[in-house]
Order: sequence, then structure tokens, then C-alpha cells
Amino acid sequence: MNTIFKISALTLAATLALSACGKKEAAPASASEPAAASAAQGDTSSIGSTMQQASYAMGVDIGRSLKQMKEQGAEIDLKVFTEAMQAVYDGKEIKMTEEQAQEVMMKFLQEQQAKAVEKHKADAKANKEKGEAFLKENAAKDGVKTTASGLQYKITKQGEGKQPTKDDIVTVEYEGRLIDGTVFDSSKANGGPATFPLSQVIPGWTEGVQLLKEGGEATFYIPSNLAYREQGAGDKIGPNATLVFDVKLVKVGAPENAPAQQPVQVDVKKVN
Repeated sequence: MNTIFKISALTLAATLALSACGKKEAAPASASEPAAASAAQGDTSSIGSTMQQASYAMGVDIGRSLKQMKEQGAEIDLKVFTEAMQAVYDGKEIKMTEEQAQEVMMKFLQEQQAKAVEKHKADAKANKEKGEAFLKENAAKDGVKTTASGLQYKITKQGEGKQPTKDDIVTVEYEGRLIDGTVFDSSKANGGPATFPLSQVIPGWTEGVQLLKEGGEATFYIPSNLAYREQGAGDKIGPNATLVFDVKLVKVGAPENAPAQQPVQVDVKKVN
């Protein structure tokens, strides 16, 4: 959390520059659609001079950081923020000393950290309960089998080639979803089949892919303890999330003339 709030002086100054520029010449946040379309096409001349364009670019950068803060539940008062920046920029007297500012920021960071921890715990509890209910219902469906570890799987196409061991390198096509249907990763979106050592992915994958033969296809229903557990992964896989993967085993063994590699995304990598 702390790194989110470490805003450099240059970036903060850029925010002020954009604010001052906006008052004079730059288009407001509610700019018309034609102007937005022009920017999308790479035409930055409407923003103004090179200095103004650079100011806008830096403003976008700090805006993204502030948006990220907001999405994580740490909103700020932009009016007060801009007021303070304008005062510093103009050399006017400010309302708190550097020591007071540090104390305020430390308190703010501690409060946000506490909020984040509580939200993580609440999400972990809710996801665990939802996942357990999903797996209980899913286990009774036709064709779904459950292994001793709790992994559920359904073979949708029998393969006829080689069957891998945990020490093999495999090439697969896959799509990963949350139990609500949200797709968080796929080999197609990443440019094609993924190749990686089977021992270096999440336990649900290591176990599940060994159940297939080359050419085989299956759906894996992976409980959180065989996936990312309470830590979650990335922006979409929350703590204690149950995952669903459609997987096709394309090949066992390293591809010819190509080194083994990890999947482009981190979503199936092993949790240490």
C-alpha cells in the first residue's frame, strides 16, 4: 500500500501544471466526443504547446495513481489537494509544517492499511464460502469426478497420445474463469498455446494435467487450497478464490527448437 502514496515532487508539480493549464486553455474533463476521438487517434496538438502536452501527460500519470488509490478505497479530496499544490507552487504560506505533513500521512497510511487488511479478510471469507458451495453442487453433476485432494474435473475429450508426469514440460491451450464466469486469463488472449514445466504451476494444474493424454481436453474445478489460497493473484483472482479452467493438452515435452517457457500470464504459476 505504501508505494501507492509515494508521489514524487515532479509528478505533483505536473498535477498543478495541468490544473493551471486547464483554467486557461486545456479542455475540461467533460470534453466533447470529437475532441476525445482526436486524442485517441494520436493528435495531441489540440492540447497546446509542447510544455502543455507534457503537463497533460504527467497529469494523466498522476491521475492513474490517484484512480488506483480510489479503487483500493483510499480516496482523497481533489479540491484540497489542488489548493495545497497551488499554494506551494505560488510560494504562498501553507497550512502545515513538514513534520505535521509526515505525521498526517503516516496516520493516513496506517488507516488505509488497516482497511485493506479488513477487506482482504472479508473477501477471503466470502470467497471461501462461495467456493465451497459451488464445489458441493458441482460435484453432483454428470461427468464430474473429485480426486483425493479435492480437485474436481470433467473429461470432455479423451486424448490418445502421451500422458505427462509432474516432471514433464507441457504445451496447453486454456481459459481460466472465476465461478461467476469472469474470464481472467486464456492462452488465446496471450497469443497461442503456453509451454511450461508442469511442476512449476499451481497444484490444481500439476495434478489435473497429469490426468490427460495428448489431445485430451478437460475442465478443472480448482478449490482455493490448490490454487492461490488466501493471498489471491493479480487484480481479478481474489483471496480464497475457486477457479475453473478449460484445458487442452497439446503436447508433452519441450517443443522442437524452442526452450521451455512459463505462461505469459502469472495466473497459473506455482505459489511458494
